[in-house]
Amino acid sequence: MASTSHHLQTQLIHAGQPQPRHAGAVVLPIYQSATFEHQGQGSYDQVRYIRLNNTPNHLALHAVLAAISGAEAALVAASGMAAITTTLLSFLGTGDHLLAQDCLYGGTLTFLNEEAAALGIEVDFIKGNDPASWARCLRPTTRLIYVETMTNPLLEVPELEAVVGFARRRNLLSVIDNTFASPANFRPLALGFDLELHSATKYLNGHSDIVAGCVMGRRAHLAQITRRLNHLGGTLDPHACFLLHRGLKTLALRMRQHDENALALARFLEGRPEVERVNYPGLESHPQHQRAKRLFSGCGGVLSFELQGGTAAADRLIAALELPISAPSLGGVETLITRPATTSHAGLTPQQRAALGISDRLVRVAVGIEAAQDLCADFAQALDQF
Repeated sequence: MASTSHHLQTQLIHAGQPQPRHAGAVVLPIYQSATFEHQGQGSYDQVRYIRLNNTPNHLALHAVLAAISGAEAALVAASGMAAITTTLLSFLGTGDHLLAQDCLYGGTLTFLNEEAAALGIEVDFIKGNDPASWARCLRPTTRLIYVETMTNPLLEVPELEAVVGFARRRNLLSVIDNTFASPANFRPLALGFDLELHSATKYLNGHSDIVAGCVMGRRAHLAQITRRLNHLGGTLDPHACFLLHRGLKTLALRMRQHDENALALARFLEGRPEVERVNYPGLESHPQHQRAKRLFSGCGGVLSFELQGGTAAADRLIAALELPISAPSLGGVETLITRPATTSHAGLTPQQRAALGISDRLVRVAVGIEAAQDLCADFAQALDQF
């Protein structure tokens, strides 16, 4: 069993393994059972039942996720949005107010603008890099502040240290979506955040074959979220648990390659005359580069850029590329490419996207773990056609 003194690579392999091993199995088997023999559990949430996310596969995942994030407890859910929405609904109700970073994943923005509003939860959107303005949005009913480690799709790095300090001084819960960095590159709980969220579909699993989410933090907070998730029913299937557990074992190795490849491609694109702007915190030209360098071990595999020639040029480039697949999502071993206006942020109006700085011609690349030289060569041949 891995301990908290072990390095991340060791925790990813050994944390969560039951002792003694079930029937001596080196790899935890899939427990595809809906229910388990009752053994005198003291509360409803402890009853061994698949909807309550507590099969042996769930429990092993919870242990490894807590270990790699430095959390007291962790919980998996059926999707990243299930983790996000359940967490928010665990601490916010009718009449409550939260502060949320203005440029977020499109699904999160839509939930806050539509579903949360319908439930009577009020939201003020704040600039992540303007801490002086946050206090003006506070209300007596403010309960929570929500940010992303790096924004989707513009890759801004907010004032994360300021978020923690602001929340502590005002007794707010601080919540961060750390999907774009992963625990291999950044550990928000060590910085002082209360709760860390992930779309585990992405880097944590790493193979584009499941949908999952997770949340990590203090045990008392996780107990509240677990109870709400048990009522809402956002259960992760044991087979998906097995695949996520397997994917986690190579997270550290994969993230190193994602980091290296994305930086190489970002530098290549920045040097091309057809490209007007590249958004990637690993670039020295990025406005928050020094902050990213101080806080992160790497900047992940996502970058975005704008081409000269508008939307038509962006579509021609995507069509001319041979290696990247035109598809949403990120964090898999293969490189994916999209225009966020037609995928991740299609749920927003053109006016809303424009207000966030997301143009129709913006291209997002989720860089995989192919050879960086091959990716750069492919972009070169596609750009040479312009």
